[in-house]
Amino acid sequence: MLLIGQLRVGGTEKQVFLLATGLSRSGVAVDVVTLHSDGPYRDALEDEGVPVHNAGFTGVSTGPMAVPRNLIAAARLIRLIRRTRPDVLHAFLYHGYVIGAPIAWLARVPVVVAGRRSLSNFKRARRWVYALERVATRLTRHVVANALAVAEDARTVEGIARGKVSVIYNALPASAFRPGPPARIATDLPVVCCVANLKAHKGHRFLVEAAALLAARGTPCTLVLAGEGPERDALLRQAARLGVDLRLLGLRRDVEALLSRASAVVLASLYEGMSNAVMEAMAAGRPVVATAVGGTRELLSGRGLLVPPADPRALADALERVLHDPRLGASLGSAARAWALDNLGVDAMIDRHLALYRRLLERPCAG
Repeated sequence: MLLIGQLRVGGTEKQVFLLATGLSRSGVAVDVVTLHSDGPYRDALEDEGVPVHNAGFTGVSTGPMAVPRNLIAAARLIRLIRRTRPDVLHAFLYHGYVIGAPIAWLARVPVVVAGRRSLSNFKRARRWVYALERVATRLTRHVVANALAVAEDARTVEGIARGKVSVIYNALPASAFRPGPPARIATDLPVVCCVANLKAHKGHRFLVEAAALLAARGTPCTLVLAGEGPERDALLRQAARLGVDLRLLGLRRDVEALLSRASAVVLASLYEGMSNAVMEAMAAGRPVVATAVGGTRELLSGRGLLVPPADPRALADALERVLHDPRLGASLGSAARAWALDNLGVDAMIDRHLALYRRLLERPCAG
């Protein structure tokens, strides 16, 4: 059983879809459970024959009935677990494992696994977040991180024992490795593409400033952002003030086409776990410029250009190198694609999860 908050478009949601369908094709019976809502991946999973259930949890801000509704949802989830009798419950993201671990313990699931997908930055200011996480971790047999940086963060910040954490990289579907026709973007300038939700920690404001610096140096570009979020209006105002050719495309399902059109791909995050956007750019063989944070350093070491976070001048310098030297861009893109082919395929990710689940089931006392 794979447990996640919802199934809207997102990096972790895509990984749950790939894991669930890959396990199913390997002959493993899989159920996916959402805590509170569904999304596009529900239909995709059911089309692949994977049952999806909604537990019906609600946010505490929904009013005085939230507590009784959530108690009913917890009882509903316990009944579902007892009916399906999974050998393993693998919970994803903070709410997934904080809610899922105690419920799985009450329902006597043999193995409970928690997926860590990001660093601990968002938890630092709230002690109760850590307190709940510590309880959930004690009820969890094993933790799967999607990057060495995420695993190290779990060990140092949360104090999880080294033997209780494994690293399994995210995977990419086969389509990510197949070049498609480039997207139509009307511009004569080089296209710099960023695929990321428009949130403050993704650092788009530094990217817009870097684009302005490039233009001032005589290397203007068209900056294409695929994603939605609360920073949208602020970025439009900033680009207008700085004279940057900014195109906000919203949520896109044709990421491969956007990457094919890009002269360079960039990610300016202030912190990051393991970026699916960087992985997809690598699979497409595009040169990537990104901030040296989290798992991005592992992905791009020797295969991309890494710069400090919150440093628009360094971003501009790196982008200028790629845009002015096509041979450098081709070399970086080729090295990135070769590494992605060896390490980021779906089959490898499925095999590693199966091996972990079997090991934990065969050694019930191992931690």
